[in-house]
Amino acid sequence: MPDAPGHKKTVNSFDVARLAGVSRSAVSRTFTDGASVSKETRDKVIAAARELGYRVNVLARSLHKQKSDLVGVVAADLDNPFRSEQIDLLSKGLLECGFRPILLRGEKSTDVADLIGSLLQYSVAGVIVTSDTPPEEICIECLENGVPLVVVNKRDPGAPVDRVVTAFEDGGRKAYEHLIASGCRKLAVVTPERSSFSINGRALAFEQAANDGGVPVIRIAWGAQTYDGGLAAAEFVHRVRSEVDGVFCTADYLALGVLDGLRHIHGLRVPQDIQVVGYDDIPQAAWKAYDLTTFSQSRHDLCEATLDLLMQRLENPDLPQQVRVCDVHLVQRATTRGPAGEVLVQVHQLNCCCPTACWISSAGQLLGAISGLSPKGCPVPSSGEIWSR
Repeated sequence: MPDAPGHKKTVNSFDVARLAGVSRSAVSRTFTDGASVSKETRDKVIAAARELGYRVNVLARSLHKQKSDLVGVVAADLDNPFRSEQIDLLSKGLLECGFRPILLRGEKSTDVADLIGSLLQYSVAGVIVTSDTPPEEICIECLENGVPLVVVNKRDPGAPVDRVVTAFEDGGRKAYEHLIASGCRKLAVVTPERSSFSINGRALAFEQAANDGGVPVIRIAWGAQTYDGGLAAAEFVHRVRSEVDGVFCTADYLALGVLDGLRHIHGLRVPQDIQVVGYDDIPQAAWKAYDLTTFSQSRHDLCEATLDLLMQRLENPDLPQQVRVCDVHLVQRATTRGPAGEVLVQVHQLNCCCPTACWISSAGQLLGAISGLSPKGCPVPSSGEIWSR
């Protein structure tokens, strides 16, 4: 019976073999990495496959191999610049390793469990989770099915799965130390109302360091980990302005909103009136409109460690559980004054003999001329526009 109008017959490997004049096993070897097949046979098979529009059914093949070349990536907050760059790097890395990423979005831990369960039905080679921490039960199911599971920046789920975390507690402490070194004595920490494991860890470490140092700190937990969340949090920072001269935002995405709110809605100068530190070092943090002092957790390091753990687990499933810790480091820009408390004074020529401007410390000590000329004899200016160093 002829095919119905508009219906395209499914092409299989037997059709390709018949057109190419080769055996079906030759077709199979042609599309199997590392299999032995002559160039002449390969060329015939490829030409026939293109003519017929044939594509290998990877899922069907995985039923025979028990495992596919698919790796599930479960993520959330994809509008966050840090997360989107992280997923992009993971996807590229998986492709370079010969795997095909499947991206699924999951928010709550129950959603993550359901998503991982659905991935197991496709005989995935492994699973990477960057969203909420998966429940212990689904982690154990992955282990029982021989599917490696790597969780990124999440708490220990209770099962022996591999984890990659950044040194967020160290970052929180260093954020406190940097603000104190920059002259702040009354602090606030801005964090989302619903914090993740690593976000909350940064805030707790910052608060603990402040308590240990006898420095008052106010926690402002409001909204989501978004620009709008930060914009709303700026209102609360402004309300306690007399009690705060330094702010630690537990994510750059929040910090951008806080900065715009403080500057453009409430008319505060940063860092002259209040200093702000972020965390993540997303690309937007370096934009001149923000020039945000922040702590960098390298997406490249995170992804490299994640893929390395996954590949090791695939090669040797009996390895003991591994936890990789990636360092963070300060990236000082213009939203803090810095350890020396130095500011740049743009000097009017009438007030200063230097042709451009001079560095002075907050105590008024002349440090040097931007022009490179000797500032000897140059008086400290009585007026000028102040910029952060």
